[in-house]
Amino acid sequence: PPERDPSSAPTLLAVSKTKPVEAIQDLIDQGHRAFAENRVQEAQSKFPDLKAAYPDLSLHLIGPLQTNKSKEAVALFDAIHSVDREKLARSLKAEMDKQNRQLPCFIQVNTGEEDQKAGVLPQDLDALYKACLKIELPIIGLMCIPPADEEPTPHFGLLRVMAERFGLKDLSMGMSGDFETAVQLGATYVRVGSALFGARDYPA
Repeated sequence: PPERDPSSAPTLLAVSKTKPVEAIQDLIDQGHRAFAENRVQEAQSKFPDLKAAYPDLSLHLIGPLQTNKSKEAVALFDAIHSVDREKLARSLKAEMDKQNRQLPCFIQVNTGEEDQKAGVLPQDLDALYKACLKIELPIIGLMCIPPADEEPTPHFGLLRVMAERFGLKDLSMGMSGDFETAVQLGATYVRVGSALFGARDYPA
């Protein structure tokens, strides 16, 4: 694939899951403003005060979303990266209309067709994209998380080809271990946690 234009550098999303507010504040103090969380509840415990203090801070939801959390997600986040079924698309659109907040969304594609992973299967993407268009959900791009034990390049390449087919400009792909590859293949958003914050502290 052609090398990307360096002037269109991707947005680095600092994935702050399991990290305390102090660690997030450190990055904010260094000028970083784009963050991502996997869960609505965890984001609610950390970000409302930060967002009030820093109006230019943007918060992206990158984890799976249950429809019963659509209201909270639309109220708190500035973009949703994990739309993967029509029911969720409809629920989000209803909340966006109600709250008058039209958030940019990504469709998450399960490029590895893994049973345990969220995301629409590649063969079902067309139907979901059409359904989102029909209800006017603002889809700006596609997202994927390649299988942990596979070379990510084919997955990123597939996502890019699918996005181009729909004329979508944004690609949310690449994490701490593979973001360089993702950027080479056209990622516009990379989701980096441990490389920025250090290893995660999971409760014992």
